Amino acid sequence: MRRFWDGLAGTMLVLWIGGMWAIGYVAAPVLFASLDDKQLAGMLAGKLFAVMAWTSIAAAVYLLVYRIGREGGAALKTLFVWTVAVMLVLTLIGFFGIQPIMQGLKDQAMPHAVMQSVFADRFARWHGVSSILYLIQSVLGLFLVWRAGLAR
Repeated sequence: MRRFWDGLAGTMLVLWIGGMWAIGYVAAPVLFASLDDKQLAGMLAGKLFAVMAWTSIAAAVYLLVYRIGREGGAALKTLFVWTVAVMLVLTLIGFFGIQPIMQGLKDQAMPHAVMQSVFADRFARWHGVSSILYLIQSVLGLFLVWRAGLAR
């Protein structure tokens, strides 16, 4: 049975980090490059990022529970657990903190696109913060995958 939980942990890690990279650095840029309607591209990218946030939360919680269940209190002294915890916190900040602010700015700008409104500067600032947090998560995730591959 342990093999199943080990395999699930590896699968969750790959789904989480692979999904982050695929959506953030492939799918979202392709949407903006391919669609003339940037509002539509933004809406679709936002939906993808929301799915990824929930995937991230589920994966992080599983990985934390899995590691603590497997290693007990010693897991709290590992770089893996703390990296996952930091990534989870960044995901929560982005999804429940920054995204609602950005959505509020979009709603206030209606019926115009937020980037053609008086809220463009504020939206761009929050988008930049969100992008930096996402980049940090992406690099930390790459580190986790790298370390997981070396640990075997």
